[in-house]
Amino acid sequence: MADDSELTLKEKGGGKKKLILIAVAALVLIGGAVGAWLMLSGPAKPSAEETAKASPAQAEPQRQHALYVGMPRPFVFNVSGQDRDRLVQIKVQLMVRGGASEALAKQHIPLIEGTLLRVFSAASAEQLMTFEGKEKLRTDALAETQRVLKELTKENVVEQVLFTGFVMQ
Repeated sequence: MADDSELTLKEKGGGKKKLILIAVAALVLIGGAVGAWLMLSGPAKPSAEETAKASPAQAEPQRQHALYVGMPRPFVFNVSGQDRDRLVQIKVQLMVRGGASEALAKQHIPLIEGTLLRVFSAASAEQLMTFEGKEKLRTDALAETQRVLKELTKENVVEQVLFTGFVMQ
């Protein structure tokens, strides 16, 4: 008979446990449903005050994608050195931002080629043998190209001059 009393006690205690488990499961389901609704409903619409604060940031132009304009042929030129003259070949691409800058760069390729050749031919062989010398040549080429195009178009067209090939013999 001890077994019967234990069964009776367990039934009463088991009912409370079941009720607690059902309440916890319901809370978890409700919490999950609310969380899913908040995540799927999207961001709240900004108030008029928030929109006014955001408008100066939107007034700044967004950075456009980088586009690359390749020079039609590599630059080949002689440079003087202490021991002997050397022949140099440099392949160049220009990095521009946006379609308008790309069109301007393509339109003025002869001017850009002439400017780059003038800058390149002023270098010495000793300068072009070091990384620092090549980097200085690249920055000089960028500065001169930007200056010439700014005078002509009144815009910053070229963002970077990239050496995609460099051979010195």
